[in-house]
Amino acid sequence: MLHIARLLERRWGAEHGSRIKARLLLGSGLMLMLGLGLLLGPQHAAAQVAPDTARATATRLLDHLDRGEFAQAEAMFDANMKQAVPAARLEQVWKSLPAEGSRGEVFLRTEGTSQVLLIPLTRGGTSLNASISIDAKGKVSGLLVRPAPPAPAPPPSATATFTEKELMVGAGEGALPATLTMPKGQGPFPAAVLVHGSGPQDRDETIGANRPFLDIARGLATQGVAVLRYEKRTKARPQDYAAGVSIDNETTDDAVTALATLRAQSGVDSKRIFVIGHSQGGMMAPRIAMKDGKTTGLVLLAAPARNLLDILMEQNVRILGMQGIQDTPDGVAHLDTLKKQIANVRGAGDATVGAPMNLPVDYWRSVDAVDPVAEARKANQPMLVLHGGHDIQVVDADWQAWQAAFGNDKDVVLKRYPTLNHLAIESQANAGLESYQKPGHVDVTLISDIANWIKTTP
Repeated sequence: MLHIARLLERRWGAEHGSRIKARLLLGSGLMLMLGLGLLLGPQHAAAQVAPDTARATATRLLDHLDRGEFAQAEAMFDANMKQAVPAARLEQVWKSLPAEGSRGEVFLRTEGTSQVLLIPLTRGGTSLNASISIDAKGKVSGLLVRPAPPAPAPPPSATATFTEKELMVGAGEGALPATLTMPKGQGPFPAAVLVHGSGPQDRDETIGANRPFLDIARGLATQGVAVLRYEKRTKARPQDYAAGVSIDNETTDDAVTALATLRAQSGVDSKRIFVIGHSQGGMMAPRIAMKDGKTTGLVLLAAPARNLLDILMEQNVRILGMQGIQDTPDGVAHLDTLKKQIANVRGAGDATVGAPMNLPVDYWRSVDAVDPVAEARKANQPMLVLHGGHDIQVVDADWQAWQAAFGNDKDVVLKRYPTLNHLAIESQANAGLESYQKPGHVDVTLISDIANWIKTTP
């Protein structure tokens, strides 16, 4: 894949080496070539260099980049990095970051036999972490720049009208850590499971400076709805995909297990259990409900209504256009490669081009087989479909498709929020991916709408 300006990606499973062949990339809740980290080239294990040498090399690399000396920076790369990120591309990517600021204390760790340095950066008021891998010859074998994680979420206050407790979804070695947010007071309460978008999401669905699932869980609990949220398997246990990954073992199966876990909790009304799916999780909510067989209703938040591979291509065109690089040589080459990869997934074209984002062809074929509207019809569940008018990932074409399919269905409620983005947070029109780094909270009206719908849906 092409690592272009502000098209940010995140890997899962890198720490497990060759056991994990695939990569899942976090696309702010939807599978696409953007997300929370800027990965430049592969990060391969190598024999160690001395810690002082590694620190000096990393510092010199950042100095070159900040001074605009991109040819000198490229000269520090190993062969794989030079091929993946030549100087011109490196310049394009680095200049997309906020303006140069300060650097924090360097932290060094050994990863396999490599030296990996973590360097906090403050640029244009944004906190970032640069992770730089140094190989045995003192060459840079990997560079990852991503937003610094937000501070841990504070526990509920003493005056909160809800409590939280830790659970496990599933049993045995493969169980997933989870949090149950329960309203205080006399139950039993209606309850919901939150289902993530694509990629290696934590239970709060932390995206940049925001935690939409934390906001939704606590907001609903204050209004009398219990909520279970869990670590996605691609985040907590990527090693479980050594035998292969599909849309179902990525999303569907664990959500069904989470529903069973929620149903068994004291204080929960086991006959009034809902699925709240965000983005790809919303797309898969009908299938989750059909496999579970006991859900009361579905909330589809920023859910695509169209084929995900078609949306992937459309998103890349849109984001490149927003950045003014759609017609550059790199932009044209990127879109041409993506077009060929999609054709390969669909059984046409050149198989040597692989599949989008270096994921297995079989994974994408499992995704391509999902027809969101058809599965929603087949599930035949009460639904609340929610869409943000400033969403640049799942756009008005999807909203219109949901309206066309279910606008006259008495069991389906459709709500559009003109100024909300893909995270259901207030946003400016046409705000780019950098807007996800601005701290915000899920719209309180949207949360109240979910709570009211759940409590009034029999």
